[in-house]
Amino acid sequence: QVEVVESGGGLVQPGGSLRLSCVVSASTFGRYRMGWYRQAPGKRRRVVADITPDGRTMYTDSVEGRFSISRDNAENTMYLQMNSLMPEDTAVYYCNTSPANYYVWGQGTRVTVSS
Repeated sequence: QVEVVESGGGLVQPGGSLRLSCVVSASTFGRYRMGWYRQAPGKRRRVVADITPDGRTMYTDSVEGRFSISRDNAENTMYLQMNSLMPEDTAVYYCNTSPANYYVWGQGTRVTVSS
């Protein structure tokens, strides 16, 4: 069974930064478009950024210019650098393939932006 492990979340003040990591225990990682998703309290899980195997990226309007997605296919790892964080970025962040979700969801990593 493929294991997806997200890490790097925490409590940060508005304007701060965090770097999230996602490690996938699957040799298929390098073949798939991968995405970072988030689920805020009381809301549906939605993609915020994704990246193709060769590094082309997409961002939703809400994070464009503040977040940066990257990946290391040799290490089966994906990153999300989050800058200029705002309270509305508070959510549990997950990673999975995009747009179809082929992996079992991990536990996610919680990001709380608050003063």
